[in-house]
Amino acid sequence: MALLQIAEPGMALAPHERKVAIGIDLGTTNSLVAVVRDALPKVLTDAAGQALFPSVIRYLPNGRTQGGFEALAHVIEDPKNTIVSVKRFMGRGLNDFTQHDFPYALIDEPGMVKLRTVAGDKSPVEVSAEILARLRQLAEDSVQDEIIGAVITVPAYFDDTQRQATKDAAKLAGLHVLRLLNEPTAAAIAYGLDNASEGIYAVYDLGGGTFDISILRMSKGVFEVLSTGGDSALGGDDFDRLIYTWMIQETQLSSLEPQDQRALLSAAKRAKEELSEVTETSIELKLMNGQLISLVLTRDQFEKLTKPLVDKTMVSVRKALRDAQLQVGNVKGVVMVGGATRMAHVQASVGAFFKTQPLNNLDPDQVVALGAAMQADLLAGNQSKNNEWLLLDVIPLSLGLETMGGLVEKIIPRNTPIPVARAQDFTTFKDGQTGLALHIVQGEREVVDACRSLGRFELKGIPPMVAGAARIRVTFQVDADGLLSVHAIEQSSGVQASIEIKPSYGLSDAEIARMLQDGFQAAGDDMRARALREEQVEARRLLEAVGAALLEDGDLLTDVERALIRKEMALLQTLLESETNSDVLRKAIEKAAKTTDPFAEKRMNASIQRALTGKNVAEI
Repeated sequence: MALLQIAEPGMALAPHERKVAIGIDLGTTNSLVAVVRDALPKVLTDAAGQALFPSVIRYLPNGRTQGGFEALAHVIEDPKNTIVSVKRFMGRGLNDFTQHDFPYALIDEPGMVKLRTVAGDKSPVEVSAEILARLRQLAEDSVQDEIIGAVITVPAYFDDTQRQATKDAAKLAGLHVLRLLNEPTAAAIAYGLDNASEGIYAVYDLGGGTFDISILRMSKGVFEVLSTGGDSALGGDDFDRLIYTWMIQETQLSSLEPQDQRALLSAAKRAKEELSEVTETSIELKLMNGQLISLVLTRDQFEKLTKPLVDKTMVSVRKALRDAQLQVGNVKGVVMVGGATRMAHVQASVGAFFKTQPLNNLDPDQVVALGAAMQADLLAGNQSKNNEWLLLDVIPLSLGLETMGGLVEKIIPRNTPIPVARAQDFTTFKDGQTGLALHIVQGEREVVDACRSLGRFELKGIPPMVAGAARIRVTFQVDADGLLSVHAIEQSSGVQASIEIKPSYGLSDAEIARMLQDGFQAAGDDMRARALREEQVEARRLLEAVGAALLEDGDLLTDVERALIRKEMALLQTLLESETNSDVLRKAIEKAAKTTDPFAEKRMNASIQRALTGKNVAEI
């Protein structure tokens, strides 16, 4: 009996079919890929049984590349073409770096630097794509099945540019991104489900290049991020660099070759790692000119040297607790994430602050990848309803619009759970206005100049109306990846416009911290500035309205009345240009408006008279 083919090979749907999705921790120093097997998440290993894949790519003259441990082996001999810590360059321009003594040349391109190699100039997106492609290949070789998508983790404090760059890198690597997931949240998923934890937890994530702190409430399958903070330019690399600087000072070195720079940085990294296990370590290496370096670094020296960095992380921890409106006693436990948390003084500082022993029962290097794999498996539709959970992440900084007078109207406040959509109605400022320019900003200050511009677009074709008659609804939508889109519509006509925010230049790390700090410190000044700007807008509105009325119906007034109104308007104009006290300006506006009240009555009577002219009582 013959068989009738009704489905392509491999395409038939079986009741037991399971789609394969992976979780990727794209780290500064090392990356990992994990997958859920038999309902349990597992980090995949290479042929040598190694789970960690060094985030290193080496470019060769023949167009080939090396990655991982193979590339890492050449980091000293070929520093200009062996790219390490590329995550720090994602979405960043040259001006974002306070130090420029990298072993390779940086090309200042609009929006994002490029790295000059023997194979040409490479963007951080291209380098990251090489790393992701190798992780994808490792996963495909391990599971022997098609990968339908990936959840890729990012630092919670990555801005729109950095997140978009990560998605672009995944696309170049042939990966479909199911979701970008904040690293601390991924760790919380792994801990919450692995340990059945409930209550309020802090996730302290110190990796090779970034630091995040998140406060979460975990309860019956709901993971709610209450607040987040951190620094996307603070990590283990900075501890290495302080040892590197100390070595140069101790040996009085100068004019180092790129190979020597990389050798010293590698030695510094080894010393840092060894001091997590021992109290003293020797640093010995030979430079290109034959000079021998021999130093001893104790744990006490190292901890004193790097204490400012640890203290800096604790400042972010305190802010995150304040934002969540919690006290230390409300926190049930602290999850430690990232290889850099193995440093003894980091563990001690966190434990002393939270008055509890930090949680380390899951490998801090692997916990993020495990959580990402669990989220990927859920998004792939493999979890049963009994095993589903709800993830509520947040945005790190407020989003809003510029309004008249250079003020910021916040539409979505920071620490709002995502995905989220918020709308607010605006109107026109001038009579007959047919267009509206929308300026999207991010930050905590009340005035535009103190916030960061994200993008601009225009709503055109608004029907001509009197000022204030148009109703323009502006909707901000932040998706689960933390990426923003804005839509505007004039409601009477249906005219609309929208923009996906893909800023060419993202927030610098220092700017994020400065915005939050300035937002607290300058709250009083901001409110006074806002009050003054509001009165200035009202004064201009009154001056324009009265000016237009005088042109149209000035003949209704006597010469004396007209002169009095013009005198008050001139005084208001003078105060508008010079006065810095909002109360004084408001009183001047009230006085000027009162002076025009009789004129308004005459205009109303004249308007009624014109409307009634030629009509009889029956028609009315």
